[in-house]
Amino acid sequence: MNLPTTSRLIRFNKPYGVLSQFTPEGRWRGLKDFIDLPGVYVAGRLDADSEGLLLLTDDGKLQARIADPRFKMEKTYWVQVEGVPTEEALAALRSGVQLNDGPTRPARARLLDPPPAVWNREPPIRERKLIPTAWLELAISEGRNRQVRRMTAAVGLPTLRLIRAAIGPYTLDGLAPGTWLDQPGG
Repeated sequence: MNLPTTSRLIRFNKPYGVLSQFTPEGRWRGLKDFIDLPGVYVAGRLDADSEGLLLLTDDGKLQARIADPRFKMEKTYWVQVEGVPTEEALAALRSGVQLNDGPTRPARARLLDPPPAVWNREPPIRERKLIPTAWLELAISEGRNRQVRRMTAAVGLPTLRLIRAAIGPYTLDGLAPGTWLDQPGG
């Protein structure tokens, strides 16, 4: 008798300086420093200089559903930017901005005031005393290379820190940097 198997879904709060792969490269650490689980694979990417939610699973179909932009699973980011966003900049993000590889889909964008309660980053971001910073929440349903950073730059707001807060219904809730949890019902 074959018993039904359930998919395993891991929520991981990826720290700055960690690649979205198990093997380290150059100055960047790999996931193996944090997660020692055979048979799970990353569903989607998060650059080494970005932080936050990374999902891993042992189910290839679930991995594709999470990672493939055709399924339009929304990804929500908290973005610390240099400068203070104007309503025009937010409106441009909401309607889609032109990048060198074409226009982006419309995004959900809003100023986070007060800023999100996040952990200190090691190393800390560079801040200039005379230039204020602000936090945005940006939700996108596509996943081009370094897209969020390119979108904020396109509206004159360079990204200083980028944290992925959610992928679809999965969030960072309850996860300190470098920790992971099995997601029930994955």
